[in-house]
Amino acid sequence: MKVLVLTGSPHPHGTTAFLADEFCLGAIDAGHKIVPFNTAKLNIHSCIGCYHCRENDGNCIYDDDMMQIYPHLLSADAVVLVTPLYYFGMTSQLKAVIDRFFALNTVLRERSKKLYLIAAGNDIDDWAMDAIKVHIKSICRYLGWKEGDMVLATGANTQKDVENTEYQLMARNMGKNL
Repeated sequence: MKVLVLTGSPHPHGTTAFLADEFCLGAIDAGHKIVPFNTAKLNIHSCIGCYHCRENDGNCIYDDDMMQIYPHLLSADAVVLVTPLYYFGMTSQLKAVIDRFFALNTVLRERSKKLYLIAAGNDIDDWAMDAIKVHIKSICRYLGWKEGDMVLATGANTQKDVENTEYQLMARNMGKNL
């Protein structure tokens, strides 16, 4: 299975980077092909809703790093979104990538994929991850994709907060059990 992993943290050694690595190790051990992109390090413009893509066969008005992601998005069997919880949602860097899915909506809605989520945040309230869970469910519903598992690490501010915890094991197992 080909798996596109889109991470959205600007911290290369942070909590979600660690959990993404654990996921990838599990997936690779299970024989899956991983294609990772750290969206926080890419030059990706925000969608401006200009509809240029709709009038030009899915070609976005911007020629930026999203062009590296598009071919893998189309050919992936599964997509994994990895993000720290920023104000009860995903990072703006990752959200910009998802907004740019718009250019390929027609094709993406015709291809069955599975969408997974790994999110981590310092908050410990039981409702802290509610909004991001609903967002993922809405994306799946709109695109006709299947919902995959979610690792929702609460009380996780630093990498040390998730090392040798159930969250590390959950991320590794998610990769193994795709």
